[in-house]
Amino acid sequence: MIELTPAQRRDFRARAHHLSPVVTVAGNGLTPTVVAEIDRSLQAHELIKVRVQGAEREQRDVLMGELCASLGAAAVQHIGNILIVWRPRREEEKKAAQPAAAKRAGGAATAKSAAAFAAAARRAALAKASAEKRRTASRTSPARGRNAGTPGSGRGR
Repeated sequence: MIELTPAQRRDFRARAHHLSPVVTVAGNGLTPTVVAEIDRSLQAHELIKVRVQGAEREQRDVLMGELCASLGAAAVQHIGNILIVWRPRREEEKKAAQPAAAKRAGGAATAKSAAAFAAAARRAALAKASAEKRRTASRTSPARGRNAGTPGSGRGR
């Protein structure tokens, strides 16, 4: 089981705040298929939320300990029926993913993370709004321009 410093724990709690639970542990408890699904989710996301249904607090604490011990993960937080778990990605999975990433690098540029994707979308929206604003400004008539209030500045000059 991985031990986290208080600063790391605080950072992971902040990052997990907006996440939704990806795995639900129900009445059957921590079965091998549930553990395998949590393992796959940790490999894909590193930081996940797990919802536990139908268990008392002490049972959830034991479940969190078993889960972290069996997967080599760190317990970040336990609030109510939600458990937050973190584990860094394993190296063999990273190496297998690198050739696929190299193929994509040759093509069109892609966002590396959700934050980069969101930033690119914001930039595109701002550019579109700016272009629309300029287009609307160029369509206004000269009577509405700078000299609208002075005599003899209308059309027909």
